[in-house]
Amino acid sequence: MFLSVFDMFKVGIGPSSSHTMGPMVAAAQFLDQLRGSPFTAHGLRASLHGSLAFTGVGHATDRAVILGLAGFLPDTYDPEKAEAALVDVRATKLVSPAGLQSLAFDPDADLLFDYGAALSGHANGLILMATDAQGDVILQETFYSVGGGFVLTEAELASGKDSDDGAPVPYPFKSASEMLEMCAKAGRSIAELKRANEVSRMNAAVLDTGMLRIWEVMKTCMDRGLERDGILPGGLKVKRRAAAIRRALEEERGRNLTAPHVINDWISTYAMAVNEENAAGGQVVTAPTNGAAGVIPATIRYWLDHVPGASEKQIGDFLLTAAAIGGLVKFNASISGAECGCQAEVGSASAMAAAGLAAVLGGSPEHIENAAEIALEHHLGMTCDPVKGLVQVPCIERNGLGAIKAVSAASLALRGDGTHFVPLDAAIETMRQTGQDMSEKYKETALGGLAVNIPNC
Repeated sequence: MFLSVFDMFKVGIGPSSSHTMGPMVAAAQFLDQLRGSPFTAHGLRASLHGSLAFTGVGHATDRAVILGLAGFLPDTYDPEKAEAALVDVRATKLVSPAGLQSLAFDPDADLLFDYGAALSGHANGLILMATDAQGDVILQETFYSVGGGFVLTEAELASGKDSDDGAPVPYPFKSASEMLEMCAKAGRSIAELKRANEVSRMNAAVLDTGMLRIWEVMKTCMDRGLERDGILPGGLKVKRRAAAIRRALEEERGRNLTAPHVINDWISTYAMAVNEENAAGGQVVTAPTNGAAGVIPATIRYWLDHVPGASEKQIGDFLLTAAAIGGLVKFNASISGAECGCQAEVGSASAMAAAGLAAVLGGSPEHIENAAEIALEHHLGMTCDPVKGLVQVPCIERNGLGAIKAVSAASLALRGDGTHFVPLDAAIETMRQTGQDMSEKYKETALGGLAVNIPNC
């Protein structure tokens, strides 16, 4: 099993990796199919199913599909060009992707939100169709957005395909227990195992440059959020708070009466800054998803700015360790809120962050596995119930608390010798089972929990 660090950490746009980035990627893949098809298409249609339908408007899924069919991609997304393209598509009822003739596409008529039963493969399903001059379907593909920006066709999902089609890697661990065994046998850290796997597929310089870019995008996103005031879009009129809290914390800094617990406010503010930017549709990094994008950057920023001896030279080890843990969660359970609730998003992110922090603080592989387990265990059962289908309430604050838990989990693990009662593998399997048993209304549908108990929403 191999998932690259760049599979877990993708540069994209808010507000959702599964509902925004995934559908945009699916549209791009469908255009590629169309380019290679013998058919001449005249129009396009799309239908959204399951969670993509129920919370699609709040998660900008409709915008993502329109822009994806117009040729936009998450990692090269230009917001000004995107807004102009949306206006043009709605006015002309045409999309003009590169390499294809202009295709008829009226968002009001050709983009359907199907609120019936979800498609059989996954809660996040969409069907894309190309039509001929008479309006008959000549090419059709079903896609599933399975979390974190990962997209599979119906055939790929049915075949059990994961993201790994390459040559074998030197350390192919599929569980935490296998990972620890390989660390012990090779005398290497988790980050070293992960690096060896990565450089078996790519040049080491490409790996290091790519990880630096991941951190730069994370940091730039956070810095934007720490400066911006105002109201978030979507209708809830949620105020941005990170910038005001940051200003207050800076003004209080150095006072003798500042309470020790104020460090938690810094951690929360870092995370909230990222997720306020995500909610506004800004550029973020899936970590492992957009809805949980603030946890890992906040934990790294806490370490760099508040822990003596921290150095950006170790960020690669942090990200590699976190990606190793995230890969185990995705392979053995899920990182999709629509599949397993928020335990799969913020819970996974917290486990990844705890592992990364334990690693750069000098923890052994056993300490790191323990830190990840503590963080994940104490998110088990967490539902995904976004108010009005927006990635705002409770998502923004939840990232702050996920980062605080990550720091606490790493610290607690490092106080021990690495031995502990519940293995990480057991916590991951429990999360999978809990998600399987969880009512669908608590899995990113906005049909339960806070989403139905907040008045006037």
